[in-house]
Amino acid sequence: QVQLVESGGGLVQAGGSLRLSCAASGSIISTNVMGWYRQAPGKQRELVAVITNIGTTNYADSVKGRFTISRDNAKNTVYLQMNSLKPEDTATYYCNARITYSPLLGGMNFWGKGTLVTVSS
Repeated sequence: QVQLVESGGGLVQAGGSLRLSCAASGSIISTNVMGWYRQAPGKQRELVAVITNIGTTNYADSVKGRFTISRDNAKNTVYLQMNSLKPEDTATYYCNARITYSPLLGGMNFWGKGTLVTVSS
């Protein structure tokens, strides 16, 4: 099967930076879109940023100019560089990827377990 494992979360002061990583492992044939979502307490999960396998990116308006998503296709890893962090960025950040691991099933959607980012004011 396929597993997504996030790392890099933690506590940071407002204005600081963090870099999240998410590595996909397992019997992977191909990885298409990879991305980051976040969920703050009491709120719905929302898109932060996504990137296709050819590098096309899309960002939520709230993070444009502050966050940068990138990926290493050889390592099946996606990154999220977060700069100028604000208290409202506090949330659990989840990695998402559309991965083909069986030629019979096509692309399937996988989620990581999440990593907590806390931004103090």
